[in-house]
Amino acid sequence: MRICMTEALRGHLAMLCFSALVAGSFSLGGMATPFIAPEALNAARFALAAAVVVGVMLARGERVAGAWAAPWRYVVLAGLFAFYFVAMFTGLRTAAPVSLAAIFTLNPILAGAFGWLLLRQITTPRMALALAVGGAGALWVVFRGDLAALLDFRIDTGEVIFFWGSVAHALYVPLMRKLSRGEPALVFNTGIMVTGAVLLGVYGAPAILATDWLALPGIVWITIVYTALAATALTFALIRYSTLRLPSAKVLAYTYLTPCWVLIWEVALGHGAPAVRVLIGVALTMVALVLLLKDEERVAV
Repeated sequence: MRICMTEALRGHLAMLCFSALVAGSFSLGGMATPFIAPEALNAARFALAAAVVVGVMLARGERVAGAWAAPWRYVVLAGLFAFYFVAMFTGLRTAAPVSLAAIFTLNPILAGAFGWLLLRQITTPRMALALAVGGAGALWVVFRGDLAALLDFRIDTGEVIFFWGSVAHALYVPLMRKLSRGEPALVFNTGIMVTGAVLLGVYGAPAILATDWLALPGIVWITIVYTALAATALTFALIRYSTLRLPSAKVLAYTYLTPCWVLIWEVALGHGAPAVRVLIGVALTMVALVLLLKDEERVAV
């Protein structure tokens, strides 16, 4: 039996994969952060990702005519995305991962606000309910169902830095849709990746030169390769694919699944299984996704 998928459903499936891949960068990044500066790590991952996507683009013979019009678009988008990743790894050096994960769940709300400002996308009552339920579920998961841990939440420098990184990430989603001029996805992603690699190469030059690359432990290289290929190059394609098919708030609503995926990653990496009470939060995020999957539009008959 052949299953017919709408464009919107394809966008949802792409974001499901996106959330799983992003979660891996949290788990692996937390293990690599003590051994390398955030600027150096992200410069390496962007350079590797850029090399890969350029190679794929050339191998496929993609037509790039007109794609480099208004190159400032790539500078803006790459700057936002690079800033988010540097802020993430910088925050992990001084703040608890659970606090950063809680801040990350603000992305859908921020994206909804930017979606309205830039694209006049309206957040319907059902979508607002889904955002609220998903946010509550995600917070329950990241604090592992411990209300005392939630009440003890404190804001420090690392968390403030990551908050502004999350703002940049939320702005990136609707801005990508607004600045797209119909270029092939691979070509557009290549422009952003190459520009990001250049920006981080310049900004991170001191950290890059100060890093003893040959002495880095294996987890750092695993993290660089994973974040370059899976959590950067591939997620670039997935998020662009989705932003052309879904409202911004729905796209980043899938960040609510990230804590759930992180738990799966943590178990797979041998860091322990979550308590049963944590599954309450997982259930809430599932409810939020069901609400988001319901079509908001009504077809006139």
